[in-house]
Amino acid sequence: MTFSIDDIQIPDSQLAREITELVRDTESPLLFHHSSRVYYFGALAGRRRGLKFDPELLYCGCMFHDMGLTHRHSSGCCRFEVDGANAARDFLQSRGIGPRDIELVWTAIALHTTPGIPEFMDPVVALVTAGVEMDVLGLTYGEYSDAQREAVVAAHPRGPRFKEEIIQAFYDGIRHKPQTTFGNVKGDVIADKEPAFRPGNFCDVIRNSRWAG
Repeated sequence: MTFSIDDIQIPDSQLAREITELVRDTESPLLFHHSSRVYYFGALAGRRRGLKFDPELLYCGCMFHDMGLTHRHSSGCCRFEVDGANAARDFLQSRGIGPRDIELVWTAIALHTTPGIPEFMDPVVALVTAGVEMDVLGLTYGEYSDAQREAVVAAHPRGPRFKEEIIQAFYDGIRHKPQTTFGNVKGDVIADKEPAFRPGNFCDVIRNSRWAG
């Protein structure tokens, strides 16, 4: 039975079922459940913000967003976000989905680790990032009720060591191509001119978030 919370559930369609099956068969349980939570948190954020979005496209973006961390879809040259976006593109093309919808999902996945931009774009793009920022970083933890968080985690367990496990999953997925980690050039410029500058650290934000585990 499909899990539902506040009338948010996985779309009841052949496309969504194929997405679920493919991602479950390709990703580790850690990434599969994380991606599923990202969908629910993203959709709940969309409901709260009054945004209109295509649930199938949002589900595809959320479920494929970490596919670039898997051995099957990891290239030796592209950022893992682009690898995941390309995997989603190929999947949707094989199902006859139109170019505009494919581009939307591709963009949502490619930008999901680039804060400050997705929130101003199409709701599908904005909400994939919103779901990721909630489940990984806990940035909007207080915007969800205890009941919502507990229900999502009950359906897709987060685990007591999720924080360290997701950091390890990132490392395992990108350590063979460190050249793709070239980061935020603005931070590099400030650090070059201001030796005392200390940029925020992604792993520290995860570990210090209000989420347990």
